[in-house]
Amino acid sequence: MAKKPVVKFTANFERNLEGIEHFLTGAEAPQAFDNLLDELLETVISNLECFPELGRPFVARQPRSVETTNALAALRTKLSALTQDMDALREYVLKDYLLLYALIGGAIYLLAIRHQRQLSFDFEGHWGS
Repeated sequence: MAKKPVVKFTANFERNLEGIEHFLTGAEAPQAFDNLLDELLETVISNLECFPELGRPFVARQPRSVETTNALAALRTKLSALTQDMDALREYVLKDYLLLYALIGGAIYLLAIRHQRQLSFDFEGHWGS
């Protein structure tokens, strides 16, 4: 029987969770954060342990802009320093979240997670409230 891969949280993933908690608290939906933690601990991690290649390959996507093409090229370069398997970087789609993880050397590294409604830009931080 094959050994289950170890799931590891990266510092960036933990920062993303803090950001999601702040976002959901600001949206007056703190219970949604508890639900996310439950889903991660009870479903997502066990799914990834049993089926590490469950998520779709991230770098296999076709870029639709010059910026994305350049970002994917840089990402491939960084990934190739860790593994020759470009499919090691994968995305797992949850109902309201997108999770990015890497399967490297028998471990699953949870790299990033975003709520679908979180903005990529902090407009209040740029221009004040």
